[in-house]
Amino acid sequence: MENKEDKELERIKQAKLRKMMRSVASEKRGIVLNKPVEITDATFKEMIQNHSLVVIDCWAPWCGPCHIVAPVIEELARDYAGKILFGKLNVDENREVSMQYQIMGIPTLLVFKNGKLVERVMGAMPRQMLEPKITRFL
Repeated sequence: MENKEDKELERIKQAKLRKMMRSVASEKRGIVLNKPVEITDATFKEMIQNHSLVVIDCWAPWCGPCHIVAPVIEELARDYAGKILFGKLNVDENREVSMQYQIMGIPTLLVFKNGKLVERVMGAMPRQMLEPKITRFL
């Protein structure tokens, strides 16, 4: 009888260990949100619906001003991790969202609060100009 109980205890212990490992792995995946995440036509809707405040940087690899604003977006993503989700949408590869939101020039930042577009910021600008346009929605 004792052997059966030992096996049951071991099974429970292993199940709890697996659960703890999954939890730790989930927390580690959450750390990724301290930098911009890639957004695609396929993931766009889920991202804006599952996060209360989302800033999407609409850009393209060939765009010079986009490369100027990218480090600012990365800093903001790090500084506002857990409060604002920052994403990057390559407009050349994701035409559906680009057309839906009429992205005519890049860089363009789309700010969504509770799934609704609340701000559109066009052009590259320094952090001290950009940050208040985003953080006023916190």
